[in-house]
Amino acid sequence: MVSRWGHARPLPKIELSNGRITFVSPKEEEDRKDDMVFEGKLSGRTLTGTTTGPDGTPWQWTGETAPSLKRARAPKWGKATQLFNGRDLSGWSLSDPASTATWKIENGTLVSPGHGAELITNAKFEDFKLHIEFNCAPGSNSGVYLRGRYELQIEDDPEPEGPTMRTGGVYGFLAPSPEPPRKPGEWQTYDITLVGRVVTVVQNGQTIIDKQEIPGITGGALDSHEALPGPIYLQGTEAGHVAFRNIAITPAE
Repeated sequence: MVSRWGHARPLPKIELSNGRITFVSPKEEEDRKDDMVFEGKLSGRTLTGTTTGPDGTPWQWTGETAPSLKRARAPKWGKATQLFNGRDLSGWSLSDPASTATWKIENGTLVSPGHGAELITNAKFEDFKLHIEFNCAPGSNSGVYLRGRYELQIEDDPEPEGPTMRTGGVYGFLAPSPEPPRKPGEWQTYDITLVGRVVTVVQNGQTIIDKQEIPGITGGALDSHEALPGPIYLQGTEAGHVAFRNIAITPAE
């Protein structure tokens, strides 16, 4: 399961009985006082059911079969477009305009606020190639969300998590191989190709993920509508500061 945040993880309990499904997400994972219990049934091709919010408020949920996103032909690439002009946030929006911790523009770079808002492109994309350069300060954490749903991690966490949750990994799903060395305070590059669910990641000129399928959305995704185009978003909710520059996207025609 991928919940509202975090990474893909096994569930301790799933039951199928009399046409109904029940599964449990532990309270420790959900940051609440009680377990999050989901109950539902199949209605046509859709699962429908209920759970509760942290305060006990009833929540409705639905589940649908994820699209395969397989492409019938190789993409034909269009022209590259700069997503950041080096001067202001034209073409971008904040997930929370009222956030007191804001993104800054310093010497032609975008700098994440640390525990602030996400920065999201107004434009949405289907298949694309993305070039982005980043500089992760010591002890900092951010990420690049592809279509707003799949996080390519950037981090120099004091207590690093598993291989799929380190710089170069698609958070919780795909580990970079070979795992690149940490380089806090240095400029680095990502060259990312996303076609359907298949992603290739080149970091600093070396391929670390080669045409691997992303199983599903990662924690922090804007939505789960994987068949639709989505934006690029830069994570600003985590600790520390990461700078970005030279952000260019080449969409498929």
